[in-house]
Amino acid sequence: MCVTKELFGKTDNGKEVYCFTLQNHAGMRVRLLEYGAGIESILVPDQTGEMRDVTVGFDDMDGLQHRSDYQGAIAGPYANRIGGGSLCIDGKDYPLIKNEDNIQTLHSGGEYTHTVWNGQAAGENAVCFSYTREDMLNGYPGAIQAQITYTLTEENELRIHYSCTSDRKTYINPTNHTYFHLGGFGNGDILDHELTLFASAFTPVDKHSIPTGEIRSVKGTPFDFTTAKPIGKDIDVPCEQLQNTGGFDHNFCIDHWDGTMRTAAIVKCPATGITMTVSTDLPGIQFYAGNFLNGIPGKNGIPMNKRCGFCLETQYYPDTPHHASFPSCLFDAGEKAECETIFSFRA
Repeated sequence: MCVTKELFGKTDNGKEVYCFTLQNHAGMRVRLLEYGAGIESILVPDQTGEMRDVTVGFDDMDGLQHRSDYQGAIAGPYANRIGGGSLCIDGKDYPLIKNEDNIQTLHSGGEYTHTVWNGQAAGENAVCFSYTREDMLNGYPGAIQAQITYTLTEENELRIHYSCTSDRKTYINPTNHTYFHLGGFGNGDILDHELTLFASAFTPVDKHSIPTGEIRSVKGTPFDFTTAKPIGKDIDVPCEQLQNTGGFDHNFCIDHWDGTMRTAAIVKCPATGITMTVSTDLPGIQFYAGNFLNGIPGKNGIPMNKRCGFCLETQYYPDTPHHASFPSCLFDAGEKAECETIFSFRA
């Protein structure tokens, strides 16, 4: 096991961005970038032993800066959407940047995604990225010290540990926004991938993808992935919820959540035999089927066409600041917000 570091490129303003590579004895290799504290690639062996890059994204700084739809990056300090582009803490209103349709906030305006984090090797199998944000950046309260640590194990697990502390009471909800294709990017869409979600309920959304506040059973709906089924099986079924978001792009409520680590999702690609298991100690997971990818060029100039990748973003529920019934991610000043997600691979 080893960690190597090399220059990946420079931002438009000349800031150097380094890439860290983790590799275990089984041959799994993960490349991590200071830009967005993100995942550039994950290479894992398929059922024949061939190495496959199972991530969809970019291989240059131009793509990361100018064509990004959060591929591989950390989103935060509050991932997903906040309705109305505002939140209230202890009776004080905070207007936020409205970067989606000029009416609401998505991924905190891309703050974490488009920041150059400070990366450092943490032993022979881990990299830690750190960043301290300014209070009130994009309207969001709290000077937050954030650390994202990626650890690669010999069991082909990529562990992501989040640790954030604010100097003010605030909402904290980061996630990783990697797009996956377990057949390898460039090999068509992901509609044949077989998905299981350990979630018997989801949070319906309005036409702007903001949760209504309801927690609805998946039983008898296209959202029932409690037993494995192809992603494409019900994705185009006439259904208001799917029409609101152009396909699956919803938060699922992980069964029996109690703050401990549990399996949230399993995905298998029939063509390669690669299976990915997602485990987390968070209460929700956003399943996004790449509905809005529109052909922008990615690695090796290959276009990212509609549904060429899927996301499984572990998280607190979207728009939690406006729904008291949702699990809370409001943290006091000085209180450490910690969570972990594991992506494990086998074939």
